[in-house]
Amino acid sequence: MAKSDSAVEHATDAPDDVRPGDPGTGIVLADAPVNPGFPPHRPRVTDQDPKKNRSAERTVFTLFYISIAGSIWAVASYLAFPIESGNLADVRMSTMYIGIGSAFALLGIGIGAVHWAKALMSDKEGIDIRHPIHGSDETRQTAIEIFEQANEESGFGRRTLIRNTLIGALVAFPLPAVVLFRGLAPQNQDPVVALSHTMWKQGLRLTKDPSGLPIKASDVTLGSVFHVIPDGLYDAPDMLEEKGKAAVLLMRLDPGDLHPSPGRESWAYNGIVAYSKICTHVGCPVALYEQNTHHLLCPCHQSQFDITHEAEVIFGPASRPLPQLPITIDAEGYLVAQSDFHEPVGPSFWERS
Repeated sequence: MAKSDSAVEHATDAPDDVRPGDPGTGIVLADAPVNPGFPPHRPRVTDQDPKKNRSAERTVFTLFYISIAGSIWAVASYLAFPIESGNLADVRMSTMYIGIGSAFALLGIGIGAVHWAKALMSDKEGIDIRHPIHGSDETRQTAIEIFEQANEESGFGRRTLIRNTLIGALVAFPLPAVVLFRGLAPQNQDPVVALSHTMWKQGLRLTKDPSGLPIKASDVTLGSVFHVIPDGLYDAPDMLEEKGKAAVLLMRLDPGDLHPSPGRESWAYNGIVAYSKICTHVGCPVALYEQNTHHLLCPCHQSQFDITHEAEVIFGPASRPLPQLPITIDAEGYLVAQSDFHEPVGPSFWERS
């Protein structure tokens, strides 16, 4: 289709510094949009009133002080409300007060930084031209001057109280996490030893979680899955810790689908198998069972385990199979453990021989 006379006319009106053949310069539109520029600067109340400026400054460093206090509160709450008793009320109390302190620590820094930027830092708009190649020495010197200008406009070097409280809040903020790390493993105890022993022992019945009712082998139908805890778990003084190690998933497969290794042929009962519920990656609960594929899925980081091949890892970051609990039945037909796990349960954060 031939171009209109108007289009050809506009094409000949290109600027003199445009070389023929440059991309995008074939036609110069007469009605091209015009850069509207920046809107008029509207001074803030803190720019016009020194009292409001000082008030905003006090608000900012007060928020940073609140953040510091929140961090200290979280650390103190961890020490004041121990959870070693395993009592759910103690756990709730500790979690609530630590959470309150952590929330104030986060909100103090966040709101203080936003209010500082909104009320005190320079709010004039500007343009920085982006260059696709290495800058010259002059450009680098200009960049240094821009950083110095930003420091002057933000008041970071001049507003010492805001700067010092911000630094204090940032230093105090990680302390609760550092203190909480001490509760991730037993004190003065080898984690391999601690995770190698659970409540399971010979003859201990498998019971449903959370009802605690014992499970008969006849109740476990083909393709079903049960969340299992040891009998008497809720009477243990350290119930939460024991449950975190002894939780089990119970499934029934066609015995012909199982491929036990030598020495493990008797660990299952008529196609019923039991595996630790604690993922060997970072300890999340492995609770998603695909009946058709016989795969267990960890919802945290998508590790997958094949139940037909002793819960070996077939996908994801887990480094070893889920430990298997040897099971059988007692004289009344209830499922019981043959022994404890034969290897440590839980995440493999320690060296294994």
